[in-house]
Amino acid sequence: MSHPGRLEGKIAIVTGGALGLGEGIVRKFIHEGAKVVIFDINSANGEKVASSLPSESVAFIQGDATKDEDWEKALKLTLDKFGGLTTVVNNAGVVHNATPSYEVSETEYNRIMHINVKPLYASSKVIAPYFKKQGHGAFVNISSISAPRPRPFLVWYAGSKGAVSAVSKGLAAEFAAFGVRVNAICPVVADTGMLPAVLGGTDSSEGRALLTKGIPLGRVGTPKDIANAAAFLASDEADFITGIELPVDGGRALN
Repeated sequence: MSHPGRLEGKIAIVTGGALGLGEGIVRKFIHEGAKVVIFDINSANGEKVASSLPSESVAFIQGDATKDEDWEKALKLTLDKFGGLTTVVNNAGVVHNATPSYEVSETEYNRIMHINVKPLYASSKVIAPYFKKQGHGAFVNISSISAPRPRPFLVWYAGSKGAVSAVSKGLAAEFAAFGVRVNAICPVVADTGMLPAVLGGTDSSEGRALLTKGIPLGRVGTPKDIANAAAFLASDEADFITGIELPVDGGRALN
C-alpha cells in the first residue's frame, strides 16, 4: 500500500529553483507530493528543470525575486495553474569570493545585500496578505550557518544571511497571529556552483579538504540535505514550529 507524500496538498513557490540547492528542493517537494512553481531569473535552467519533472506538478516562471511585480506574477501563475498557495521557499541567493572584507567592492557588497535580503521583503509584501486571508501558510528561508557563526573572509555574505535569520524570526513573531509560520535553514557550504567562491574563486581538492576539516561529520552539504530539512519545515509535521534557525551543517557550528 503506497503512502501519500508528506507534502501532499502543498503548493509551493521556490525561488532560485533552477539550480543547486533550489533544484534539490524542487525535486524533493515534488517527490513528496507537492505542486511547485520554480521562480528563477535563469529561464534556460528553469525550463530544463521543469521539463524533467511531471508537467502536472511543476510550472516555471522567469522573474527577479527582488521585485514585487515579479512576485505578483508568480502568485498569479501559481493560483491559475494549481488553485492555491501554501508555501514559499526563499532560496535564491549569491555569495562573494572569500576575500579580506575591506577588499570587497561596494558594487559586490550592494549585490550581496540586495539579492540575499530583498526577496524576503518582496515576498512578504506580496504573499503575506494572501496567506493572512486564508489563515495559514509557511515561509522557509534559506539562511546560512555563517549567520550564527561568521568566519573570516565571507563577512558581508554572513551579514546578509544574518539579516535573513533576523527577518525570519521577526516575521515569525508577527505572522503567528494569523497562522503563518516562518522558519530559516542554516546550511553549511554545499557542493553547488557556489563552492568555488567560498574557496576564494577556485575549486580545489586542497580547498575542499580544508573546508571539510571544519565540519565534524566530514563532508560538505548536498542539495538533498537541505531539501530534506525544507520538506520537513514545509510539512504539517512542523505545524508547531516557527521562528527557528535550523542548522544543517554537519556540526560545523560546534567548532
